[in-house]
Amino acid sequence: MYIIILGCGRVGSELASLLQKEKHNVVVIDKDPKSLKRLGSNFNGITLTGNGYDVELLKEAGIEKADAFCVVTNGDNTNIMAAQIAKHIFKVPKVIARIYDPARANIYKHLGLDVISGTVLFAAMLRDKIIESHFTGYLIETGELGVMEIPVKAEFVGKTVSAINIPDEFLVSTIVRKKGAIIPRPETKLEEKDVLMGIVKISSLAKVKKIFGI
Repeated sequence: MYIIILGCGRVGSELASLLQKEKHNVVVIDKDPKSLKRLGSNFNGITLTGNGYDVELLKEAGIEKADAFCVVTNGDNTNIMAAQIAKHIFKVPKVIARIYDPARANIYKHLGLDVISGTVLFAAMLRDKIIESHFTGYLIETGELGVMEIPVKAEFVGKTVSAINIPDEFLVSTIVRKKGAIIPRPETKLEEKDVLMGIVKISSLAKVKKIFGI
């Protein structure tokens, strides 16, 4: 994919590094040339200095052929403006903007922008660590489903995944083992020291916790 990232702070530079490792074509834009140094000497993508809502600069970055445009500067106004330009003027297929203000994030979601509020995500993660150490609801925005981590107890060793799934309430999606994580089949048997990662219906959370002794 051809991906343009606006903002080379900690998030932008890390994202660029991840995408480069996956062999994507990456362009990074930042108004401060010093910020681009975060990419390091191994970065072999394109770097440009300037404002991300400058139409001519975006053209230079190749936005007319971009598959995705990701805006992660530290200013909501800049992020919103640049995202609007990419989406509505250049018709980039996938435009994602980071928004700090949760209220504004909701407004722009309703207007059709794909936005992520780090403030909301981080607060949700902290809440989950405090209240439900084995559960997180921040991954799925509908609020109806969450992800649950379950250490396999002795009474479940030898049982199959299909035997412990609860239809419409809990589904095992991953098993973490010493030798690595696997995506299980229905007939996969649980082993000692396995850790299950599963999708759980929020309304069934108490029931699932009771069944697995959490």
